[in-house]
Amino acid sequence: MTRSNLTRTAVATLVAGTLLSTSACGLGGGGGEVGEAELTGKVSGGITFRTLQLKPVFTSYVQGVIDAFEEEHPDVEVTWEDVPGDGYNEKLVADARAGTLPDVVNLSTDSFQLLGDRGMLADVAQLDGALAVEYVPGAWEQFKLPGKGDGVYAYPWYVTPEILTYNSELFERSGLDPAEPPTSVEQFFDQAERIAAGAGGRYAAFMADPKGRLPGDWQKMGVPILNERRDRFTFDTGKAVEWVERMKDLYAKGAMPRESLLRSDDINQLYGAGKLVFGPGSPGFVKDIRQNAPQVYAKTRVAGAVTGTLGHIGIYAQSLGIRKDTGHLDAAAAFARWVTNGPNQVEFSRKATIYPSNAQGLTDPLFSDRGDGKDAETVARAVGAEQLKRAALDANTPVQWTNQVGDAVVREMQKAIKGEQDPRSAVKKAQEEANRLLADAAAR
Repeated sequence: MTRSNLTRTAVATLVAGTLLSTSACGLGGGGGEVGEAELTGKVSGGITFRTLQLKPVFTSYVQGVIDAFEEEHPDVEVTWEDVPGDGYNEKLVADARAGTLPDVVNLSTDSFQLLGDRGMLADVAQLDGALAVEYVPGAWEQFKLPGKGDGVYAYPWYVTPEILTYNSELFERSGLDPAEPPTSVEQFFDQAERIAAGAGGRYAAFMADPKGRLPGDWQKMGVPILNERRDRFTFDTGKAVEWVERMKDLYAKGAMPRESLLRSDDINQLYGAGKLVFGPGSPGFVKDIRQNAPQVYAKTRVAGAVTGTLGHIGIYAQSLGIRKDTGHLDAAAAFARWVTNGPNQVEFSRKATIYPSNAQGLTDPLFSDRGDGKDAETVARAVGAEQLKRAALDANTPVQWTNQVGDAVVREMQKAIKGEQDPRSAVKKAQEEANRLLADAAAR
């Protein structure tokens, strides 16, 4: 399960359908750098805090966090605005251009990049450099910007790590040991081949979904997605061709539902009906199966994500950015630290299927208790937390891999997997088109 699939599942827990294409807003464009506020040593003033579709479900939690902060800092007044997910990125860009960004703003990975590229966010590593040790490495590192050194341009908030979910009964029926799930993409494909051989068309191993699997699978196989300057795609390698060849072979053998080459939005339904061995790699999915397919939930096992030799996993993260030219930098920074501290993140995690990015928060017993090891949701929570603690590297999609690039690559992969073109030619054409799109974006 790669980041794209992980993101779709994780976001559904809190914000349905809100992530938009970075390319839709034109990453290559954007206004010039805005002025930079300076710390004064006085935490005071009125600040605006914007969140993304947290009302009404989490109103009491968020308001409680605000009230407690204002009680500790009586010279600060926080105005909370919660906005719908639809058109969120476009609204942020419009606000940035108009000079009306909130002081503290909830950002997804996509929206973070949009504002960061426009020079609209304060460098929190410069404001709070010592805080780096308080967050899990994979989360803190996510909010650096290409070409801007060690700067970190948002406080990590809640995160969702990638995990592996599978139907142990179908796994065993295929002659596989449920206690030995795959740990690499190559092993995953090997096991999928055995599953297809024993299934007789009654069920499949996994969803093809190349849009969701790439570039994560390639990263885990050691394929270099970009050059060192990160201005050219370099994935046209033997390993990438090997991936296409394996996918083509597995598709022909029935390891994947045929319709999943073009779409994957019925994965929960297929897994819940016992028609799929590997489910989505999100802890939130496990909770969904428990509620909607209890018989299959009883057979569901959870393990660490497929990582490959580099130890990559996917991490979906939300963050809090500080408007670079805020009039009350001390108050904005203090409030973002407050929202993302250990106790507040743990409390949020008790109300939603999310994890703290705060390392102290992950030490809470909520994230270490495996119970008797038989309840998938309990185990999933612990497995996800364990991975976050050591996830210094991740398989998240680089910002250069826009939706346009992804669509261009996927079109060539789909043709190759269906046998309509040679895998090597497909990878070559995909890289050429991806680099053309990257050059076009840079020229805008």
